[in-house]
Amino acid sequence: MLTIQVYDPPMCCSTGICGTTLDPDLVNFAALLSRFKKRGIHIERYNLSQQPLAFAQNPAVKAVLGTDGPDALPLILWNGEEKLRGRYPNAEERLAWVNVAEGASEAVS
Repeated sequence: MLTIQVYDPPMCCSTGICGTTLDPDLVNFAALLSRFKKRGIHIERYNLSQQPLAFAQNPAVKAVLGTDGPDALPLILWNGEEKLRGRYPNAEERLAWVNVAEGASEAVS
């Protein structure tokens, strides 16, 4: 089963889609993760301001933060492998991720 781990920068809430000014990248990314979750893909999402221990307990994340600092966030891992660093996926990447992730979830089902 595919596991996607998202290590977000400090945000006001778990998704970052709150308040008066919404970042469209965060809205689209939250929708993508919701779609994946409905397809049975395991999603873990951590917010640095709310769950700092999760960042410290993952050796790969800890190493990236040690070298690049918080500018490396968000850090997105697929099955423990780095998929994207320092930004959320753009529209083209999201489409490619859907094709790969949903193909993987169908193969396991």
